[in-house]
Amino acid sequence: MNHSKLAWLFVLLVAFLSSCNKESECCAQPASSKSVVASIGITGDTTDVQTTTQFGVVLMGGSTDVDEAIKWMIHKSGGGDFLIIRAGGSTGYNDYIKELGNVNSVETLLIDSREKANLPEVRKKLRNAEAVFIAGGDQSNYVNFWNDTEVSKAIHYLITTKRVPIGGTSAGCAVLSEYCFDAKNGGVTSEEALTDPYGNLVSISKSFIAIPVLTNVIADQHYSQRTRQGRHIVFLARLMKDFKLIDPVGIGVDEKTAVAVEADGSTKVFGTNMAHFLFPVTNPEQCEPNQKLNWEKNGRAIAVYSIQGNPSGTSGINLLNKPVSLPTKYYSVSNGLLKSE
Repeated sequence: MNHSKLAWLFVLLVAFLSSCNKESECCAQPASSKSVVASIGITGDTTDVQTTTQFGVVLMGGSTDVDEAIKWMIHKSGGGDFLIIRAGGSTGYNDYIKELGNVNSVETLLIDSREKANLPEVRKKLRNAEAVFIAGGDQSNYVNFWNDTEVSKAIHYLITTKRVPIGGTSAGCAVLSEYCFDAKNGGVTSEEALTDPYGNLVSISKSFIAIPVLTNVIADQHYSQRTRQGRHIVFLARLMKDFKLIDPVGIGVDEKTAVAVEADGSTKVFGTNMAHFLFPVTNPEQCEPNQKLNWEKNGRAIAVYSIQGNPSGTSGINLLNKPVSLPTKYYSVSNGLLKSE
């Protein structure tokens, strides 16, 4: 082959390669994209059913789940489809709940990104559910991933229109009240919060879930076991100072304990430990950045009603009516130190 032919072939090869670099499909390779799904498992019938539901809320304090509270939700679901949503973990709730009562199915959705939170699949499964339970984990993930997405919109529909029972444990409990410690900057201890109510770790916001019966409420969990009374009082002080609430309510739930809230505001406490309902008597005297909290009122700044749970449910406080009976005790804070009377 002479040099002229070789040169001509070389020109053709260069032209061919150049055409393949100009977004031509001739050299394109099939895309290997994995479809994004949220469901990680279902137990029971995969066919959707529609049942008559009753609204209610379960605030669970973490650790071992409270069977009686889950059964309370199952009853209100009318035996429909029970949906678990979470941002981490696996399908441990599926068999557990299915064995507790008569439900059509129990399914778990792992919604660990805003992309998943906006999937049509997630919207459909949430809106078709007759009960929803938010598992424990990290509430900052729930706030970051689910706020202003199809998840929050579907939950709003379930609460206001379909009227299904909704519950949550630990971090899932935290995001159910109107206001929440969102943990965006990490966890905070009582000592840290009382020392500086405006420290970087004390991050409080309105939740992406709005439940009318929990208006003006901020919940906390793992309550007595992790000594969270002090930080909870700081949360209440911040609600009064920053959000201008006149009568905020704190609900602190111990581990292995759950507060079941009816639509009329009445409550029952299930489980082996206690639930604590906090009602400020007056505004804090000092709640400022870089200053220790002072909230004294002669030792009676916050009225506390502590209710012992039991398997059948102990009658608790009605959240729509400020209690007039004598409290179990009072809390106050002097120079960052929590006191009980």
